[in-house]
Amino acid sequence: MKLAVLLLLLSACPQLFAAITAPKKFVSLAEMEDALLRNLFQGYQRWVRPIQRPNDTIRVRFGLKISQLVDVDEKNQLMTTNVWLRQEWIDYKLRWNPDKYGGITSIRVPSENIWLPDIVLYENADGKFEGSLMTKAIVKFNGAITWMPPASYKSACTMDVTFFPFDRQNCSMKFGSWTYDGNMVDLVLMDNQVDRKDFFDNGEWEILSATGARGNRKDGLYFYPFITYSFILKRLPLFYTLFLIIPCLGLSFLTVLVFYLPSDEGEKLSLSTSVLVSLTVFLLVIEEIIPSSSKVIPLIGEYLLFIMIFVTLSIIVTVFVINVHHRSSATYHPMSPWVRNLFLQKLPRLLCMRGHADRYHYPELAPESPEVKSRSGGRRGIQRMSSGGQQSTSDGKEEEAYSTMLEKAIYSVRYISRHIRKEHFIREVVQDWKFVAQVLDRIFLWIFLSVSILGTILIFTPALQMFMKIPPPAPSEEPPINH
Repeated sequence: MKLAVLLLLLSACPQLFAAITAPKKFVSLAEMEDALLRNLFQGYQRWVRPIQRPNDTIRVRFGLKISQLVDVDEKNQLMTTNVWLRQEWIDYKLRWNPDKYGGITSIRVPSENIWLPDIVLYENADGKFEGSLMTKAIVKFNGAITWMPPASYKSACTMDVTFFPFDRQNCSMKFGSWTYDGNMVDLVLMDNQVDRKDFFDNGEWEILSATGARGNRKDGLYFYPFITYSFILKRLPLFYTLFLIIPCLGLSFLTVLVFYLPSDEGEKLSLSTSVLVSLTVFLLVIEEIIPSSSKVIPLIGEYLLFIMIFVTLSIIVTVFVINVHHRSSATYHPMSPWVRNLFLQKLPRLLCMRGHADRYHYPELAPESPEVKSRSGGRRGIQRMSSGGQQSTSDGKEEEAYSTMLEKAIYSVRYISRHIRKEHFIREVVQDWKFVAQVLDRIFLWIFLSVSILGTILIFTPALQMFMKIPPPAPSEEPPINH
């Protein structure tokens, strides 16, 4: 018996020695990872929520990183952003021992193959509630999953255009689970600040602050957690200042210069009408930019309406001044004494204008009837001037002829004198009314200039004060990530 056992051992020694001395088979890391994936997803159902007990809740840590503010559409009240959604949770079914798989501690798997929390943007405006690219997720050996897909969202945002173009907007993005309540999937805010490390600046808007907050919406016995990110945006108004506000300011001062134009030129009304048409064009441009809302009137709209009323009043005043300028004794009665005293003497000194000489008087324009003094008076004068008192009939007839000629000459001189005095009177009346028109132009020039400057300051000062207000500094955006 002993001999048989000894022979058996001697026969098995060569095989045992060969097994010990043979080299081990090399297994690559890719093969280990392939084996790991096959073992992990064998029987894995991605539609089933990964919990062990019925009352377990999956806590999803949620964070937001913004890469670009693409557009803020005031007309349609939309905000377009490019963001990265950072989501972290635990899936107990995706755990393994790194020692069994060559020390592999994490793998990248397609997000379509694992369970995902159905977190969507509630305030979506283009029908794409998910809006994210199905990128790969990072799975660690302890079941911790990190998924950070990029997304492009168009979110609804109520625009407040009261101080346009010096306005600030508060737009929010609300994220939450679409089908799970808070007992199934709970949201945990990863950081109260939006990550802006890789933010690409926008040429029209500046982000003053971007903060996050967690909230709950109750519906009967259930509550639905959500996370809201608020973006405080400030418009950079340089473009609108150069191409909208400054031209409007120029048009308002052109309206003032209407009163500096001479009334004889006839271009006063043309200039005012051209300014009014230009303002109408600017108003149509603004109507294409801002939303059609009846709640508030934008700042630039208020200013344009102010200038349009301003220009309309200037047209009315200009018509009145031109009417005064073309007055004369043929169309109106002579100037009353109080008007002459006020506009020809007192106001010019107050307005630093050159004085107007008071040439206004009432000449005796009642014509003397040439028939009353014609022949008798003339003949007596001629007879008194005759030196000899000649008695001859021929001489008397000659004297009578000279007397008749002299009488006609005197009548003509009187007529010419009356006509010249009348023309001089009319010319003085016309010049006086023209000077009154100049005084009115100067008065309205200063009135409209003061109103234009004061109105501009009163309209734009509140907007500039709000625009220059600096928000408090935001806290650090470095979130302590704890898996």
